Amino acid sequence: MLLKDIKLPFGGKIKVYAFVGPSGTGKSYRAQMVASEKNINFIIDDGLLIKENEVVAGESAKKAATKVATVKHALFYEENEREPILKAFKKYKPESILILGTSDGMVQKIAANLGLPEISETIYITDVATEEEMKTAKRIRVTEGKHVIPVPTFEIKKDFSGYLLDPLQIFKSKGKGQKPYISEKSIIRPTFSYLGKFTISDLVFRQILEYLAVQTPAIHKILKTRVENFGEGARIYMEVSMVYGFNVIEGLNDFKRKSQKEIEKLTAMNVVELDVVAKNIYVPQEGEEI
Repeated sequence: MLLKDIKLPFGGKIKVYAFVGPSGTGKSYRAQMVASEKNINFIIDDGLLIKENEVVAGESAKKAATKVATVKHALFYEENEREPILKAFKKYKPESILILGTSDGMVQKIAANLGLPEISETIYITDVATEEEMKTAKRIRVTEGKHVIPVPTFEIKKDFSGYLLDPLQIFKSKGKGQKPYISEKSIIRPTFSYLGKFTISDLVFRQILEYLAVQTPAIHKILKTRVENFGEGARIYMEVSMVYGFNVIEGLNDFKRKSQKEIEKLTAMNVVELDVVAKNIYVPQEGEEI
């Protein structure tokens, strides 16, 4: 699909804003705050189209294998990168949009590649952040390789399964009598981070599950664990021994819920499938504590 083949819904009426600042100075961290103050519901950041707190189109450029590929993806160089964004424009018909970039030239290029009108207003990171705040953000970027995406963790977990990903909640008071600004963002390390790609051993999954089994009265112990790690997340199969006297179905479902929650929390892996099978019943000896 080419740009000339799509009749964009704007009619030239959409207002395009830009939020500009050097890499690592905290743009993504403050993006939703800026958008909120300007009453903008849509943000373009690193290849993603974000509507309020939800990714509605695109794939994060931070997943690219190299820095060069990241920049190209963020600029929507390729037709297959533009297509889902343009379709989303037609669907949502945004009245205004905020484009994030490291320079005036970058945000102008993004707007042009997506067939958007010229940028009507530019906000610079120096307008909303102090020198000390920008230095702190830069230090974290350089020393820890962490990047922020302005959407909640659960929105992008499926796209970053196997990457370090932590939630960050922001609370900002707007003054007495005014509604506070509350937002959640996701912190990730990109593929090209100097820390490199990391994998999680099956032993780690088993240790987490064994700990949870001890905390679950209906489960005696885990007999077998099998973990398959795919691009979209992990598939886990377990066989357990149940304690006599407990409802098997309720016990299994409770253990399954806790297991999925804790694995996703502790490993940042998306659990796409988790099966727990009761293989036998354990009958405690008289006086034995379970």
